[in-house]
Amino acid sequence: MQNITIRQIEDKQEKMQIVRQVLEALTEWFEVESSREAYIADSPARITFAAFDGEVPVGFLCLKETGSATVELAVMGVLKQYHRKGVGRMLFDAARECAVNARYAFMQVKTVRMGMYPDYDATNRFYLACGFQEFEVLPLWDEANPCQVYVMSLR
Repeated sequence: MQNITIRQIEDKQEKMQIVRQVLEALTEWFEVESSREAYIADSPARITFAAFDGEVPVGFLCLKETGSATVELAVMGVLKQYHRKGVGRMLFDAARECAVNARYAFMQVKTVRMGMYPDYDATNRFYLACGFQEFEVLPLWDEANPCQVYVMSLR
C-alpha cells in the first residue's frame, strides 16, 4: 500500500465517479441497486472526501446537513482490501474537522443495528471507535434492518 492521501472533492462529476466506483465494489453492503444509485445521484450535493492510494480512489465519505446544527455522515465506503488499514479513520477525521470548522454542533450516522449481520457489526464497531454514541433505534427501513442512529458532539 502506497501513501494514502485524503482530498475534499469539489467537482460534481468526480464525486459521482468515485462514489460509483467504490460502491459498486462493495455490493455486500450496498446490494440494493436503487439505494446505490441514490447515493451516487445525491453525491454532487454532498461535502465529499476521497481517499487515494497514489492516484487511485480507494474510499470516500459524504456529509449531508440534516439541520442547522447537525451534519450526517450520509454514506461512506472503503474498498475491502483497504479495510482495517486506517483509511476509514482518515476519511472520518477529515470529515469531522470540516464539520467542526463549519460550526456544526453534532454529527450523526445511521446504520443497521448491531447484532443483525456480521458485516454491519464491523461497521457499528468502527463508528463506536470513532466516538459516536448510541442515540436510538428506529424502524426506518424494515424489520430485518432496524436503523441504529449514532450521534457525536462536535463541541
